[in-house]
Amino acid sequence: MKINLRQLGKKYNNEWIFKDITLEFSLGNHCVILGGNGSGKSTLLQTISGFQIPSLGTVQYTINGTDVSVENIFKHISIASPYLELIEDFTLQEIIDYQARFKPFKEKNIVEIMQLEKAKNKAIKYYSSGMKQRVKLALAILSKSPILLLDEPLSNIDKNGVEWYKNMITDYSSNRIILVCSNNQKDEYEFCTDTLFIENYKK
Repeated sequence: MKINLRQLGKKYNNEWIFKDITLEFSLGNHCVILGGNGSGKSTLLQTISGFQIPSLGTVQYTINGTDVSVENIFKHISIASPYLELIEDFTLQEIIDYQARFKPFKEKNIVEIMQLEKAKNKAIKYYSSGMKQRVKLALAILSKSPILLLDEPLSNIDKNGVEWYKNMITDYSSNRIILVCSNNQKDEYEFCTDTLFIENYKK
C-alpha cells in the first residue's frame, strides 16, 4: 500500500490552506502532522482520506502497484476524528456490529479491549466525551485497514485513556500507514518517525 501526494493543495475563498505538498507514504510509515488550531491539519487529513477534493495536485493510492480509485479508498482507510460522529442511539455492541458489516476487525473481543464492558448495552448518547473518544479510537485502530488516520486522538481522554491509547498503538501499528494530526501533544505521536509541519506549506 502506498499513498502519493503530488503538489497537493487546498484553498478556501482564494486563500491557500496548504500548497505544493509532495510526499510518499508506504506501509510502516508513521507520520505526525503538526500545527496549531486552524492551521489546516484536519483539512489535509480529510484530503488524503478522499473526504475532500484537492484544489491542486493529486492523491494517488496503490496496492501492489495497482491504482485504487478515490471512490473505493474508504475500504482501506480507518479514521478517528472529533468531526466524525457516532450513531448515538446505538448501544456500543450495536455500533460494533454495524461497523463490522462494512469493515472487519482485527479482534473479536472489541468491548473488552475498549474496557467498556459495563456500558456495552448503554446507548452511546449517554456516554461521557472520554468514553465516546475511546470508542472512536478503538473502532478505527482495530479495523483491518492498512491506512489509519487519527486527528487529535487524545481529545477528551484522561490519564488512564492515554496509557490505553499508547498500548493500542503499540499492539496494532505494525504494517500500516499511520498519519496523526496533533497540536504538539507528544503522547499522541511519540511512535511516529516522520514529521510534517503544515506551516511549511503555506503560500
